[in-house]
Amino acid sequence: VYVLKRPHVDEFLQRMGELFECVLFTASLAKYADPVADLLDKWGAFRARLFRESCVFHRGNYVKDLSRLGRDLRRIIIVDNSPASYIFHPDNAVPVASWFDNMADTELLDLLPFFERLSKVDDIYTVLKKHRTN
Repeated sequence: VYVLKRPHVDEFLQRMGELFECVLFTASLAKYADPVADLLDKWGAFRARLFRESCVFHRGNYVKDLSRLGRDLRRIIIVDNSPASYIFHPDNAVPVASWFDNMADTELLDLLPFFERLSKVDDIYTVLKKHRTN
């Protein structure tokens, strides 16, 4: 498996693993996504991995139903480039732009201070709502 890494993904995942209980939740098939995750996750940031079979097929899209995580939804954040993926829980989303090959991209690096702040709150909804309106 060959993986072209988004710039700053290593430092982003390392820091997220320090701040949060991270779960990889992807609509990709496990046979593809598991080896990719192995290459990306040098620090063991992902405490669990959920694949397409954990998604809900809804209106032609694979949706990540965050309630299946068995955690308090006020403490769950989904970082995703596809709004269809979090249609059941839009208030939990931190949207990111899709990335293909722009090696000058800084989006993950730019998000680090925001996630540092989020890690200190009990209810993420207020902070995420402010983030979306800015």
